[in-house]
Amino acid sequence: MSQETRTDTTAATGTRLADWQAGVVGGLAGGAAMGVLITMLMPPVIEMAIPALYGLQGGLAGWIVHMAHSAILGVVFAAIAATTGIGNGIGRSTIAGLVYGVVLWAVLAALVMPIWLQTLGFAGAPPLPNFALPGSLPAHAVYGVLLGAIVPLLGN
Repeated sequence: MSQETRTDTTAATGTRLADWQAGVVGGLAGGAAMGVLITMLMPPVIEMAIPALYGLQGGLAGWIVHMAHSAILGVVFAAIAATTGIGNGIGRSTIAGLVYGVVLWAVLAALVMPIWLQTLGFAGAPPLPNFALPGSLPAHAVYGVLLGAIVPLLGN
């Protein structure tokens, strides 16, 4: 009789992204959807206010800055999700993403952006605080929901 020894090994397929990479992809996807909403509902924001944060002008510059912010904030969300466990499961992460989007709106859009633009002397600076509900809040919510849903789908 012959004896066979079988050894099974499992190798990683590489289909999952590192958490920070999932944050970049989720941030870019959410940022694209948010950018479309802002472009449709509040064109001066993407064309003038966002690029003015860095002394730039024009819609292309606004989109580039917006997408860079979206990717960076996506990495921040992924780090928070990984360290707190809120990224475990699409449902929990999507809700956490929605909350994250609303917090970003309340802190960055409503407070930081107006202060920054006023400090730069930008003529179109929004009032402080700038709780623009019709366009900005829903756009930030969409960003957060997409980010929150994508991070656990792609990440570790």
